[in-house]
Amino acid sequence: MEDFRTLCQHRRSIRAFTSQPVEREKIDYILQCALMSPSGKRLNPWEFVVVTDEQVLRKLAGCKTYGSQMFNTAMAGIVVAADSSLTDTWQCDGAIAAEHMLLATEEQGLGGCWCHVYGRDESEQMVRELTGIPENYAVLCVIALGYKGEERKDYNLEKLLYNKIHFDKF
Repeated sequence: MEDFRTLCQHRRSIRAFTSQPVEREKIDYILQCALMSPSGKRLNPWEFVVVTDEQVLRKLAGCKTYGSQMFNTAMAGIVVAADSSLTDTWQCDGAIAAEHMLLATEEQGLGGCWCHVYGRDESEQMVRELTGIPENYAVLCVIALGYKGEERKDYNLEKLLYNKIHFDKF
């Protein structure tokens, strides 16, 4: 197993996938990693809806004008929703769970990409209707999953934005 920094260096947003189905064991592993993600006061406001129905996945490709087309080839998707009445940290909690999923996806030899829908009313409503999410839940994002149909270069450690790091004072 590689170290965590190397895993982060390899993980890139993948927007094209092969037609190879994603094994249930890999999806279960990714979900277990999400369930272990931290949440404020351990309230766990998130809920996850796994989508493997190809017709639904292809419809998800139209949930936004730009930024959802990867569902045209994705072989699975995971919707991250949350009961926003439980805590004011639900967005952070959901984002941490989604990032756990994306890192686990890379570790499992798959590709993944975040599709943000929260605050985009028509997109959020479309995802809600396609997946049966109740109105009292907010839909944060949908993670597209599959075997990589494209190659992306690793992050170059020498070109990271080190100027964004500050010690003691901004």
